[in-house]
Amino acid sequence: MNAISRRWFLEQCRVGLGAVAAQSLLAAPDPLAPKAPHFAPKAKNIIFLFMAGAPSHLELFDDKPMLRKFDGTLPPPELLKGYRSAFINPNSRLLGPKFEFKKYGQSGAELTPLLPHLATVVDDIAIVKGMVTDAFNHAPGQVLMNTGAMQFGRPSMGSWVTYGLGSESRNLPAFVVFSSGKKGPSGGSSCWGSGFLPTVYQGVEFRSAGDPVLYLSNPEGIDTQIQRESLDSIRRLNEMHQTATGDPEIATRINSFEMAFRMQSSAPELMDITKESKETLELYGAKPGKPSFANNCLLARRLVERGVRFVQLYHEAWDQHSALVKDITTNCKDTDQAAAALIKDLKRTGLLDSTLVIWGGEFGRTPMLQGGQDGRDHHPNAFTMWMAGGGIKPGITLGESDDLGFNVVKDKVHVHDLHATMLHLLGFDHTKLTYKFQGRPFRLTDVHGQVVKQLLA
Repeated sequence: MNAISRRWFLEQCRVGLGAVAAQSLLAAPDPLAPKAPHFAPKAKNIIFLFMAGAPSHLELFDDKPMLRKFDGTLPPPELLKGYRSAFINPNSRLLGPKFEFKKYGQSGAELTPLLPHLATVVDDIAIVKGMVTDAFNHAPGQVLMNTGAMQFGRPSMGSWVTYGLGSESRNLPAFVVFSSGKKGPSGGSSCWGSGFLPTVYQGVEFRSAGDPVLYLSNPEGIDTQIQRESLDSIRRLNEMHQTATGDPEIATRINSFEMAFRMQSSAPELMDITKESKETLELYGAKPGKPSFANNCLLARRLVERGVRFVQLYHEAWDQHSALVKDITTNCKDTDQAAAALIKDLKRTGLLDSTLVIWGGEFGRTPMLQGGQDGRDHHPNAFTMWMAGGGIKPGITLGESDDLGFNVVKDKVHVHDLHATMLHLLGFDHTKLTYKFQGRPFRLTDVHGQVVKQLLA
């Protein structure tokens, strides 16, 4: 008697286990349907303004008079013992902050003059000066910030959030990504990929002008009826294939086709920012039809209004190994007004209470000089981010670096702690939002992370 293969059994026995499993998959609920978190959340949506390339905390948020005083001198030898940097000799001379800081708002937060618009909302944000990370190069640093690990292949934070909460939008993706600046992030699409989670949870990259995704519009001669009939036929074929194989990724394919069909009516309305008032466009500095970080910020607000769960805006231009003053001034000119406008707009529309906004890059910059007389290298030991809305305590500054801005000396917040806090605000115990893969449960924070209670309202 010939042995019967497992593949033959599952493919041929339509009333057997394979068909039963496949039918149960087909009957399963929509993976993006809204889900309840572990406990009552403070936030329902997240907008992450990712300043890829790593902004210098020493020029923007973390004034260091002692670093300014010792500008041009060698750092203390004991400070650099065991220290690793990306490109420079750690014995390079110190570089003092390039701008004079001032205090703003009732909170008295110190900011650079490069952020005049952020200064107007400083009492609505929490500035976190004690950030640390494990990576000192861009790709692993960005992947760590976005996935909780430096290795490629882990799910991004947006994927974890949509896996845990689903989406309140039926006509738009649950997780949307925009990119502006000189180029995309060094970590590439891994920064918004789904890793080992089903691909239905990965981010969808939008363009900020025209069709948000390519080929969304029908070609000439194809009307809605023809398209619907074609999709119905393709769906039946996919369902037959899924019944035969039990592959859950076929369900993702079906979902993608249906989402694209619904987006043909919802996406053009979303992208048409001419519908916004002149006051709103001027608030952001947005210009219809001209791709920009400002347009992306306005679109982010329009997306969370429509129930999109996670929106991420990448602006890749912050890697100042040289020409620091010139380039960081340009960066701030391109992003400051729109980032502050997003806070004001969410607040006036009542969305800030339920929307968590996060701003920051993958690490900071060295107190030591690189690039002639005007540049800083990568630095993981201390950097700054800010957060607002969604259960964050406003008007506070948390964390402190040493006199040279080299190491965090008070209220250290690791990337894993940031992730744990973000998930807590969404109503999750970060240790229990897991997915079994390769024989063990994985989570965004892996085996690390503590909720930063000082940041909670």
